[in-house]
Amino acid sequence: MDTARTSVTWRKVCPIAELSPGEATTLDVQPPIAVFNVDGTFYAIDDTCTHETFSLADGYIEGAAVECALHYAKFDLRTGEALSLPATVDVRTYAVKTEDGHVFVDVGSRD
Repeated sequence: MDTARTSVTWRKVCPIAELSPGEATTLDVQPPIAVFNVDGTFYAIDDTCTHETFSLADGYIEGAAVECALHYAKFDLRTGEALSLPATVDVRTYAVKTEDGHVFVDVGSRD
């Protein structure tokens, strides 16, 4: 997991009201970022499972983890850590903030 930050670049994801607890959406950047609402706390990770290319935003949220719907690998939404096989590689995490009724993700760590 790469935690180095060279710049902070906040991208608007959606209005807070459009991402209900227990739901996820995707920020349309390349590669895409999945944004999750877990009981009012927002998390952002790379949207692609590290085991096999599949959207994590389409996975199953279980507490502060997401389970890939393809082969059931789990990732910690707080740290990006791969929690179960078949995934062995962590996903990148991103800082998230809410401001003026919207969710924002810092995509600057991709620089």
